[in-house]
This record gives sequence, C-alpha cells and structure tokens, in this order.
Amino acid sequence: MTAPRKPFFPADQSIRDSDAPVTVRELGLVDYQEAWDLQADLAARRAADEIEDTILVLEHPSIYTAGKRTQPEDRPTNGLPVIDVDRGGRITWHGPGQLVMYPIIKLADPIDVVDYVRRLEEALIQVVRQAGVTTAGRIDGRSGVWVPGASPAEHAKVAALGIRITRGVTMHGLALNCDNTLEFYDYVVPCGIADAGVTTMSAQLRRDVTVAEMTAPLLGALDDALAGRLVVADHTFASAPDPTKGLPRRS
Repeated sequence: MTAPRKPFFPADQSIRDSDAPVTVRELGLVDYQEAWDLQADLAARRAADEIEDTILVLEHPSIYTAGKRTQPEDRPTNGLPVIDVDRGGRITWHGPGQLVMYPIIKLADPIDVVDYVRRLEEALIQVVRQAGVTTAGRIDGRSGVWVPGASPAEHAKVAALGIRITRGVTMHGLALNCDNTLEFYDYVVPCGIADAGVTTMSAQLRRDVTVAEMTAPLLGALDDALAGRLVVADHTFASAPDPTKGLPRRS
C-alpha cells in the first residue's frame, strides 16, 4: 500500500455507505460553475439520503480553477478566467478533450479521505495502463497519476485529483487528459508543480485517445475501486515534495 497508514477498511471492502448501484450521468460539455452548482445540490441531497451515489461525467469549456492552496504566483498570465473553488490543491486547467468525473459518494464511517483518494488513483492507473501507458504510476508526495520520464523534470502528470468531503459526501474528483491541448498549462504553475510536466493519453500513445474511448473503462474501474474489487497497490516510481505542504489556505 502507498497510504501512510493502514486504511480504516480492509482493501477488499467497499468504502461506500450504500451497496446500491451508482447512478451515472453523462452530461457532455458543461460550464464549470453550472457543474459545481449541480454537485453541491446533489451532495446535499445525498447527505440527506434523498438520492443514491452519483458520478457526473463531463467536459468543461476552457477554464482555470484554483483550489484552497493556490498561491498568487500560480495564477494565469494569459487573462483566461479563474474560478476559486472549495476543493483542495492549487490551480489547474479544464477544457475540451479532458475527461472529468465528479463522484458524489456517501462514504462509510469512519471517513477515510486518504483511502478514498488512493482508490481514485488506483482506478485511473489501471485504466491508463490498460490503454497502453504501462509505466503510469504514483509519485510519493504528489497526488494524481504520473508517467515517468528520463529525469524527474520529465515526469509528467496525465491525471489530476482534487476533492472535497462535506457531511460525509464527496465532491469534485478527477480529470484525465485524453486529447486536450496542453497550451493552457504554459500560463500557470499547474497544481503548484514547477519541476515536472503535464501530458495526455494521446501524446503518450501517439494516437488520438478520445474522452469517449476512456469513459466506460474508467467508470468500471472506479466502481471496482470503491467497492474493493480493485485493490490499491504500490505503483510508486519516484518521490517529490508535496506542493501544498505548509502553504496557507486561500482566504
């Protein structure tokens, strides 16, 4: 296991509060603020047990979002709008060609945030590897899924995570770079990481890898990971400083 301590639940046990099937809503291209408002509504309804667990599947028009640890020097230099959000982490970009999933999941007690994040990463790693990027894994100290390069500066993130848990229900989630442009990462310090790169599935596999191609495999892997059918393994290939450690929260 890559978690810094033993998880609260056995690796083969579900961390969901419910055993009912997860509802999947494929929304297409959705404005970020609209999607955030929808998440908040669904999370409140899930906390009240009015709905079942839900995963939103979508893409966003081009936008930067700044998590609670975003620093002034992270922010874009190209004038593109920034939305300050209530997830963890620093700044990132969303746009067409990037597969975004927002799990609205009521976690079982006791809440284990680290285990939840590791399970999301595990689902991503398995799907990215099965698609052909067989070296993908983790960098200890940094969230997300990474592809190793010839040197630490050439390690590149292919999938990012940013979450929030409120009243025991998860919000925000993951973004897998499929066939999106990388241009907009040049104008920020993505996730606060200046000493490594960003990549896409298409760049790694040297063919067009679409959001549609990756959607069903990732949904299946997420379901397996949350249920304990896909067990978290140690895929760490490097270590690096945590880009959020010791930083103040955005006021």
